[in-house]
Amino acid sequence: MKKNNKLVLIAVLAIVFLVLVNPGINPVLSDTMKQDISLGISEAFGGLFSSAGVLSVAKLITAAAVVVFVWLVCTVICFILGGMEKKGGQKSSMAGLFGSLTKFVCAIIALVWALGVLGVNVAGIFASLGIASLIIGFGAQSLIEDAITGIFIIFEGQYNVGDIIVLDEFRGTVRKIGVRTTSIEDSGGNLKIVNNSDIRNLQNRSRNVSVAVCDVGISYDEDINRVEDVIKNNIDDIYRRNKNIFLSAPKYAGVETLADSCVVLRLTVDVTEENFFVGKRLLNKEIKLLFDANNIEIPFSQLVVHNA
Repeated sequence: MKKNNKLVLIAVLAIVFLVLVNPGINPVLSDTMKQDISLGISEAFGGLFSSAGVLSVAKLITAAAVVVFVWLVCTVICFILGGMEKKGGQKSSMAGLFGSLTKFVCAIIALVWALGVLGVNVAGIFASLGIASLIIGFGAQSLIEDAITGIFIIFEGQYNVGDIIVLDEFRGTVRKIGVRTTSIEDSGGNLKIVNNSDIRNLQNRSRNVSVAVCDVGISYDEDINRVEDVIKNNIDDIYRRNKNIFLSAPKYAGVETLADSCVVLRLTVDVTEENFFVGKRLLNKEIKLLFDANNIEIPFSQLVVHNA
């Protein structure tokens, strides 16, 4: 749906641009006005900053044509990058970064170009800023730092769109990497937006296979050899029922702890980080059903009281 909306926007912008740069098709304008507009269009798109004469309706229309043209180019570029963004991985990350950068650059180009068409001495304005520009430069240090960090994140491959990362105890999926910020969404749909320069000491959990762990306690009265045989004889069946989540058959690791009220056994299974919690819940469920079917007791916490 969004793709169709962008196509419609591109078509509308193209039509508006063609109407603005072709004043001859507008019956409302006089011949003199049409000639002035044509001259302004020629100056605007032939020599970018040639700006002779006073402010007029013709120049306003010409400036509008410039803005629409830049907007059209920006929309087309973002549309192309949007197609790359759906592929995931580093291509998606780079598409998001360059999409944000394109919008910033196009906005600056449209402003400077339109001011030049209207007769504003843009070069003189920038030259006269002096100390003010220096102050603005210091104020923009964080923006520049964010942008540079974002570029390093992409090209060093620290993480990409679609990766699951842990940042300051916030675990989520990277949804977008922009020029200034990275957007991370957790399993509850909460979106955390972090400046790129503030991203430090993160964990990328999508690079390697994740391991879901099930620790289950059995009674001290149970025959541990029988319990281990039951687990090992049913591991393949558990894997077959959950092949869409488990990457391999669960592994029985052995006795993990001799706890106060039970003997704790550990089982593990390889899953993708995306299915980490789902895999853990499934393994817990399968072991509970297996123990119930084989009359293996999972004891409650017990308190032994000795009378003096």
